[in-house]
Amino acid sequence: MRTSSAKAKGRRLQDYIKGQILHRFPTLHEDDVKCAIMGESGQDIHLSPAAQKLFPFAVEAKNQERMNIWDALKQAEAHARPGLDPLVVFKRNRSEVYVALRLDDFLSHVRTR
Repeated sequence: MRTSSAKAKGRRLQDYIKGQILHRFPTLHEDDVKCAIMGESGQDIHLSPAAQKLFPFAVEAKNQERMNIWDALKQAEAHARPGLDPLVVFKRNRSEVYVALRLDDFLSHVRTR
């Protein structure tokens, strides 16, 4: 796969994640959730302080056929700012979108419901 094709594939997943966050949290505005520029280091989804309160995750997006989940989790943890839980959002061709996060983080969010 060409580099430009791989970047476009990753960008589509970032756009999908952004759209889902904005859809699920209608009080947020377009400027509250932004996709990172391809090649930019750090989180793949940039959140405003208002968005971080509603969606407290540091997102690492992976749209790949083969992915090392441990490397992806390590990358998400390295990019997580204080107060945000590392979250890997991943998919491959013709599959659903999945997430991976630490069990303690997951349970703390489930408990708040």
